[in-house]
Amino acid sequence: MRTGKLHSIETMGLVDGPGIRTVFFLQGCPLRCAYCHNPDSQTFHGAKEITPDEVVAMAMRYETYYRATGGGVTFSGGEPLMQGEFLIEALRKLKEKGVTTCVDTSGYGQTTYYEEIFKYTDHILLDIKHVDNEAHEVLTGRDMTGIKTFLSALKSFKGRLIIRHVMVPGLTDNDEAMNKLLSLIEPLKKKIDKIEILPYHKAGIEKYSQLNLTYTLDTVPAMSADRAMAFEKALNERLLALKSMEIAKTA
Repeated sequence: MRTGKLHSIETMGLVDGPGIRTVFFLQGCPLRCAYCHNPDSQTFHGAKEITPDEVVAMAMRYETYYRATGGGVTFSGGEPLMQGEFLIEALRKLKEKGVTTCVDTSGYGQTTYYEEIFKYTDHILLDIKHVDNEAHEVLTGRDMTGIKTFLSALKSFKGRLIIRHVMVPGLTDNDEAMNKLLSLIEPLKKKIDKIEILPYHKAGIEKYSQLNLTYTLDTVPAMSADRAMAFEKALNERLLALKSMEIAKTA
């Protein structure tokens, strides 16, 4: 049986998909986001191991909560797509038990397994880091090839999407960036439930000093929650308008 590299588990998650969820944070990520609040999850070093059967056993302890709230299990990270074989087996076993599944991802992983992962996934939370190729590379250490590949693969995904974006002051808190974000995801509009703009914060910054890492956004202020909410509202209104136009065309 394939084992997974585990960072941690949250048993009553409320923000990682619909309802109350058990969240398995997997170890390892190909990105090095400047604002990452779990830098200790980026490498596979020191990770605990877990089997798909152990995932199911842990998850089923909270089955009552799932049924009452429409919740289930979410795989987050790190980056869960970096452990494709394990993720497929765990997702499949959960679906056999009738558990709703969700993958929280940045869209960078083992591309070979995407189609199979989609078969057993009900929801995807997709975090788009930046909308400009060069700026994306500065912010994360990788260009946008990975996210564009994943967005293309999502055309075959039958579940529902939530698009997330961490808005950093001075980087993407402007109309041009949000226009590009909407253009990037427009081909998937029918699958998207909503767009969430998450205000940049500095929670977890102390981990960097503990790990002897430099926090490169140290001088950047936290994002205004109200300003982020205003961008979020405008984007979702435009997304709804695009969906309505599509419906009108096919009517």
